[in-house]
Amino acid sequence: MEKERTVRVAIVEDDASLRQGLGALIAGTPGYHLTGAYDSVEAARGPLGADSPDVLLLDINLPGMLGSQAARMLRERIPSMQILMLTVYAEQDKVFESICNGACGYLLKKTPPARLLEAIREAHEGGSPMSPEIARHVVTLFRRTHQPANPQERLTPAELRLLKLLSEGHSYSSAGAELRISVNTVRNYIRSVYEKLHVHSKSEAVTKALRGGLIR
Repeated sequence: MEKERTVRVAIVEDDASLRQGLGALIAGTPGYHLTGAYDSVEAARGPLGADSPDVLLLDINLPGMLGSQAARMLRERIPSMQILMLTVYAEQDKVFESICNGACGYLLKKTPPARLLEAIREAHEGGSPMSPEIARHVVTLFRRTHQPANPQERLTPAELRLLKLLSEGHSYSSAGAELRISVNTVRNYIRSVYEKLHVHSKSEAVTKALRGGLIR
């Protein structure tokens, strides 16, 4: 069996105890490497550019520049880096802002360690992990900004079912289990969805499908 590639992770979190706890979890888990942990966007900006981590755990409320505002700037500087937002509770306006600014996922800080590690790898592999509470908020937000679907955006029933599950916060593996298909088949469906919707990430696909009324 092929060994999973080590995921390089950075953290920007102003709560010292949480930052240290997350850092210890990542540094102490095989398959993950901690490139750095910082208490603000300003402190992280230089090192992140030099280290180019695969995934950034970014607190939404930070001293100085807010994480929700920094997401776009950081994604523009390091396009290959996936950003997972961290928050204490599901703040609807910040959820919307962060996703529009390029965040690929959104987790509550109370997320169990095993799920957090799974979400980091999922983000690295092109997924859009979200805590269930936040996924529900996202669905509500995009229902409010509903736009008519493009007639050319024809997805198969299986692709629509998969997008629906992903919009509810399912990972590739749990969505595959629900649909009784393999994770590789899920990835094939996702590639097809990307081509049909003209998007490049799972978060973009889910967002476009919700806004276009393809899923509800």
